[in-house]
Amino acid sequence: MRQHSLPVGAASSRDKTEKYDMKPLKGSRYLRKGRASLEGHYYLLTAAAHNKQRIFDQPGAAQVVLDSLAWLEKEKVIDLEAAVVMPDHVHFIARLRTGTLSGLMHSLKSFTSKKIRSLLNFPGQVWQAQYHDHAIRKDEVLAEVALYCLNNPVRAGLVEDFHEYPYWYCRYEV
Repeated sequence: MRQHSLPVGAASSRDKTEKYDMKPLKGSRYLRKGRASLEGHYYLLTAAAHNKQRIFDQPGAAQVVLDSLAWLEKEKVIDLEAAVVMPDHVHFIARLRTGTLSGLMHSLKSFTSKKIRSLLNFPGQVWQAQYHDHAIRKDEVLAEVALYCLNNPVRAGLVEDFHEYPYWYCRYEV
């Protein structure tokens, strides 16, 4: 098993690019532009609940997402590095082992939608159609991105330390 150290306070790659105004363009068409699914590569993936509803703070819903990610790893579709399920979205870092990003996200969203709608007796749409992906091209950045992902509940003001948040996973000891 690979072990990556997770340096605390490491210099961010963003520090080197702060002078650039890099505002994302809105709309799913722009999210797909330049998307590549490369087996063996790492990605930070983000998917939001439909209309940013706080679906995943309902009992059991966040665990459905984490369990589904674990199943995808067990089936050798991905190598899951880290994940955090927020009340209205999910972030996870994975190495794509087989298939495409769109196939992975379709599988994850389709299964979890059915399971969550059944669990919560929820009649509506669970996920937004689009998702965001960011390729991670350097091993040394992987640890930094994992910490960014795991600290999402801290930045949202939900907890003071991500270890206190109940819905996270990390392959590494942190």
